[in-house]
Amino acid sequence: MTDTLTPTRDDFAALLDETLKGRDLGEGQVVHGRVVGIEKDIIIIDVGLKTEGRISAREFGQGEGASIPKVGDDVEVYLERVENALGEAVISRDKARREEAWTRLEAVFAEEQPVMGAIVGRVKGGFTVDLGGASAFLPGSQVDIRPVRDVGPLMGKEQPFAILKMDRPRGNIVVSRRAILEEARAEQRTELVGQLAEGEVREGVVKNITDYGAFVDLGGIDGLLHVTDMSWKRVSHPSQVLAVGDTVQVQIVKINPDTQRISLGMKQLQTDPWDGVEAKYPVGAKMTGRITNITDYGAFVELEAGVEGLVHVSEMSWTKKNVHPGKIVSTSQEVDVVVLDVDSAKRRISLGLKQAQDNPWDAFVANHPIGSTVEGEVKNATEFGLFIGLDSDIDGMVHLSDLDWNVSGEEAIQRYRKGEMVKAKVLDVDVEKERVSLGIKQLGGDPMEGDTYKKGQQITVTVTAIETGGIEVKFGEDDAPVTAFVRKSDLSRDRAEQRPERFAVGDRIDAMITGIEKATRRVSVSVKALEMKDEQEAIEQFGSSDSGASLGDILGAALREKGTTKD
Repeated sequence: MTDTLTPTRDDFAALLDETLKGRDLGEGQVVHGRVVGIEKDIIIIDVGLKTEGRISAREFGQGEGASIPKVGDDVEVYLERVENALGEAVISRDKARREEAWTRLEAVFAEEQPVMGAIVGRVKGGFTVDLGGASAFLPGSQVDIRPVRDVGPLMGKEQPFAILKMDRPRGNIVVSRRAILEEARAEQRTELVGQLAEGEVREGVVKNITDYGAFVDLGGIDGLLHVTDMSWKRVSHPSQVLAVGDTVQVQIVKINPDTQRISLGMKQLQTDPWDGVEAKYPVGAKMTGRITNITDYGAFVELEAGVEGLVHVSEMSWTKKNVHPGKIVSTSQEVDVVVLDVDSAKRRISLGLKQAQDNPWDAFVANHPIGSTVEGEVKNATEFGLFIGLDSDIDGMVHLSDLDWNVSGEEAIQRYRKGEMVKAKVLDVDVEKERVSLGIKQLGGDPMEGDTYKKGQQITVTVTAIETGGIEVKFGEDDAPVTAFVRKSDLSRDRAEQRPERFAVGDRIDAMITGIEKATRRVSVSVKALEMKDEQEAIEQFGSSDSGASLGDILGAALREKGTTKD
């Protein structure tokens, strides 16, 4: 206060500052006020403006817990407007409380601490949560760790929430109840994991069954019992061994401290059937087992519970190659196998299915020695030969070069059709490589070998074709014929008779072999040479033209002599 009766402007300013000290009268802020009156349900509050503000008593609460201020009490309110159209200050206790809540929640959010609240309503996509004056949104996915069908028991119940997001300008707050539960669960899980030890045997209850295993509750913490650790024998699905609710004894196989994942096992509590497996299944021993699984590369055979061996596709059949194992054996079939190899360290046993059966190749060699004749069905014709089906599903191959003596293999293979029965001679048998070499042309023998035909030999040939430059002929055995081409100049000694058209297909004529080339398999035949030979022999036998006899007389006598000899 000033001591003079005539205060100056500065004195007035100082007095005004003293009066408004501690008051922030800016719109949109929380200000301090004093209750100066109560009219029915209206509370009149002086906030230091030229007029008071009015607030409904309901904004201070309702019911038993409501705290209605009295005249003279100091309160905090939110100043919306300094003056409205009626000249009154517009204030709000609800908005002041909301501002207080936001300030408090921002501090909590910065410290990443939980906040207490209650679910008060349901909205699209989630729920509304009252955080003590501020309203927040709780997404449906953040209510619990697992989906909750009935939220009724959680409504109106004060409980902790984690603040995920705050946007004060927009007035948005997103909270999560799930984050609090997960944190508590993680702490509990860490404590429980610390109480477990690898190799320890525990009792648990099966909570859930999947395709790859079962989850077992060990008393507040779950462990995975993989399908491969349920039994030493093959298990197709966990439901074959366990059911939800079963109480089981399990061993803790492994604990991952980083992920807190626990691996369990049941078979570890049983005797390992692979102990001493090398003594029980020596190499070369013949065993009986059951087919448990069939793959593209072979079949698994169960020798005993928990011990399986693999029959590779190459060891399934002596004769069936490039065939899927499912076409040779079937699941659950009892089969005889031979132990080929045992690796106890890798828990592998190699088995042979064909070794338990007689080798058809040995039987074939015994029944069909080299040089013998076999008969079979034409299975297939390829670019390099003919495949013929023989005894015991064995196939033999006739190479193109072994089809015919005189024509090319490409031409000869065209004569044969699939399904046709043919005969062939066994040329070679390789038991190790499982190959049988056959020959069809060898059935009649090679006409070019030996002394069957010699140069200067007289033969009778059959005309097979008429060409411009001569004729095609064949001679010899029907199953091993020899072909030759008689040139026009070799058809006759007489030039007038050297005409191919005077012959017809099927005519049989006498000729003489004038040359044999075994390397190229070519035989030269001449009718002319035979005529000249006959003429020379006739001259030597019946005289010469110099003795007074004509050539006609000599030949006539020779022909008569020849005719008499035949008679």
